[in-house]
Amino acid sequence: MSSRRYRVIWTETASRDLEEIVAYIAQGSRQQARKVLKQIRGKTATLRSSPSRGRIVPEFLDFDLRSWRELVLSPWRVIYRIQGNLVFVDAVIDGRRDVEDILMRRLLR
Repeated sequence: MSSRRYRVIWTETASRDLEEIVAYIAQGSRQQARKVLKQIRGKTATLRSSPSRGRIVPEFLDFDLRSWRELVLSPWRVIYRIQGNLVFVDAVIDGRRDVEDILMRRLLR
């Protein structure tokens, strides 16, 4: 087992995604919002030791874009990429939405 450590960096977009998700959930339940925040942050922290464990984003396979991976914490999808010893968290998206459309719009901006 490798002892290599990676640094996890949240992009501005991913941070904003998470803030919006937590704020929306908090309108109904602050306790549930804290729980979701803790789950997502905890799961992404595991990328420090094993970032390759996430699956390649299925919507990108048709475009041969294999750099992006994701962790699924249903219904949330945490999308990230690995560059050297850095892991960039690029998005946190509700998987019930049209993920392909959301990601393509962001990439084409």
